[in-house]
Parts: sequence; structure tokens; C-alpha cells
Amino acid sequence: MQSKESMEIEAVQSQSQNESGSLPSKPNFEPLKAHEMSDGRVQFRKVSVPPHRYTPLKKVWMDIYTPIYDQMKIDIRMNLKGRKVELKTRADTPDISNLQKCADFVHAFMLGFDVVDAVALLRLDELYVESFEIKDVKTLRGEHLSRAIGRLSGKGGKTKFAIENATKTRIVIADTKIHILGSFSNIKIARDSLCSLILGSPAGKVYSKLRAVTARLAERF
Repeated sequence: MQSKESMEIEAVQSQSQNESGSLPSKPNFEPLKAHEMSDGRVQFRKVSVPPHRYTPLKKVWMDIYTPIYDQMKIDIRMNLKGRKVELKTRADTPDISNLQKCADFVHAFMLGFDVVDAVALLRLDELYVESFEIKDVKTLRGEHLSRAIGRLSGKGGKTKFAIENATKTRIVIADTKIHILGSFSNIKIARDSLCSLILGSPAGKVYSKLRAVTARLAERF
């Protein structure tokens, strides 16, 4: 009995829906803001400031502050006691990923990149920083290590600039650490060239290989 009654009720409802016309209109929700995605909680990032980057940070603080605060809508401050740059989301932050982009931007500056180069991390999604050490490629000590660093830079930084311009990347050589800023494919080409120099290849041989690779890339795009 109950099943018959329920079937009759459903039939009546379906008839009334057909008579009234189409189903109710789809609701139109506003996109969630960054602070609403995290249940109203404020999200933080902290970036440590190494001692040798403290003075350069003072000089270019406004160049770092302006794009982060005005364009990315992220709060930023320098914690003098902890020697850290602190970032946090605001109520008007348009996208939660802006916080991580800003942290990457500040971190790239701390690694030694210029502000004008590092700011590209805020503008483009496909850029990132890759770091490695000379000892990861080959174990070198003493004079051999010094000569390898010299080969990477070249006379007056000529070799480094040639690799940067050919691969559209930016390279920082900080003692035995090497940091490369660029897109995935470009970083791979730059890393291969730097590894060849570390392993002992003369600069001329690396240049000719770079020319061949960049010519292939130019044909592809």
C-alpha cells in the first residue's frame, strides 16, 4: 500500500514539474576569496634573511614591497628580531597562490638574484629556481675547485653571461652553490652547459654546443 501511495505522489510531483515548465535556475555563486578558502584563517610565510643579504635588502626594500603589497595584495614586513621577511594574506587577496609566489620572489632575492629578474616569478607561472652544488657534479678540492668556479664565470663573467643570454635564464654563482632562474627546458640547457664546464670542458666547446641547442629551440618555436 505504502509503495503504491509513494509512486502516486512521485507521479503527481513529476506532472506538476512538467506543467510548471523547466527546473529551477542554476544558482550563481560568487568566487571564494583567499581568506574564505581557508575558513577565514590568515596564512603566513616566513623567509630567512642571510647575513650577507641584509644590506642589499635595505637598499631595495621598496622595490620588493611595492609589487607584493600593491599588486599581489599580500601584507609584508621585516622582522628585525628574527631576521625574517614575513608575508600574510589579507581580506582582499584575490588568489591564495599569490602568497607562495611572493615567498618565492623574496627567496630568489635572498639567493642573490636582482629584483628586476626575481620579480618575473610574480608575473609568470612557469618560472622557478633550481639550485645545486659543484660537489653534486664532481668532487673537487682546493685549486681544482677554484679553477672550476673560474671556468663557470669566465673572464669578467663572460661565460656566465653567454649561457644566460643563450638560454634566457639568470644564473647566480655563490661560492660552490649555483642557482638558476628560468623555465624548465631553459634551466635544463643551462644546467647541462654548467655541468660540462665543471667536468673540465673548455668554454669554446660549451659555446658551440649551446649554439646548436639554441638553434634547435628556435626552430621548434
